[in-house]
Amino acid sequence: MKASVIGATGYAGVELLRLLDGHPEAEIAAITSESSTGEAIANMYPHLAGRIEKNLTSMKDIQEIAAASDVIFIALPHGHAMKIGKELRGQNTKIIDLGGDYRFRDYRVFEEWYKVKHEDPEAKAVYGLVELYRDQIKNASLVANPGCYTTCSILAMVPLLKNGLIETKGIIVDAKSGTTGAGRSLKLGSLYCSVNESFKAYGVANHRHTPEIEQIYSEFAGEDVVIQFTPHLLPVDRGILATCYAQLKEGVTDKMIDEAYREMYGNEYFIRYRGKGGCPELKNIRASNYVDLGWQTDKRTGRIIVMNCIDNLVKGAAGQAVQNMNVMFGIDETAGLRALPIVP
Repeated sequence: MKASVIGATGYAGVELLRLLDGHPEAEIAAITSESSTGEAIANMYPHLAGRIEKNLTSMKDIQEIAAASDVIFIALPHGHAMKIGKELRGQNTKIIDLGGDYRFRDYRVFEEWYKVKHEDPEAKAVYGLVELYRDQIKNASLVANPGCYTTCSILAMVPLLKNGLIETKGIIVDAKSGTTGAGRSLKLGSLYCSVNESFKAYGVANHRHTPEIEQIYSEFAGEDVVIQFTPHLLPVDRGILATCYAQLKEGVTDKMIDEAYREMYGNEYFIRYRGKGGCPELKNIRASNYVDLGWQTDKRTGRIIVMNCIDNLVKGAAGQAVQNMNVMFGIDETAGLRALPIVP
């Protein structure tokens, strides 16, 4: 497969290049950057030297790029993918968008939360969380790669919602992310001196991943679900830990909870289910596509606490995109993604 990466110099884009380089059935076709057109990617990222010796081109040549590609990954901020998707509608090239443009069933939700007019509202995209939507992804030509916070939070709670084990009101998602989740562009809040030896909440009560999580929660619960979502910035490079709280319904036992998780995830290669008492750690999923999930019940409060870990750049972005590509092209879902985490 010939794969091109639009926006190859961002953290997610360069992680895509690393994973595609090690993929047994993928060949990198074109890589683009509007700010660094003409430069060699290995000069910008020396860790790619000797392996990916390509110069960056412009996405202005998208028709030419599409003609030379079986799949295009769009690793750009929101607002760009919908223009490309609309222009390439009807062509054979498959598209995987790592941004937020196609994640919502109702484009008006996107417009409300992202404050941008949607330019491709009639697109038929599939939400690319493979563990939940594998059958739809198999036949998709346009896939919306989920966000990092959303992937972690959704996988944590869906088995409970699907099986009606928790109350749908009062769900709290308390999540923490490494600084790469903020992207590569210069931001005051992401500077070393701002992040080092510090820890803070941000996007309180208005983070854009909130409606994305609610959309999938509501689908599996069979009713509208409104959550309290608070993200935090950790002084680490990568990783996400979501700690999710919900009220258990009357009569729900630990056995019922365990069975719900095993039923949904027991055969999932990338979900390492830790079960009751499992407290996942970021270091154990670093640079991998794995999901480490554990939970505990509090008999005193009647709540369940679910803890879930992913690497925000792999399972939360580039790795998930490659996993989607594998499913879309009917090859081994784990191809190019079997590497164990890096410890320490």
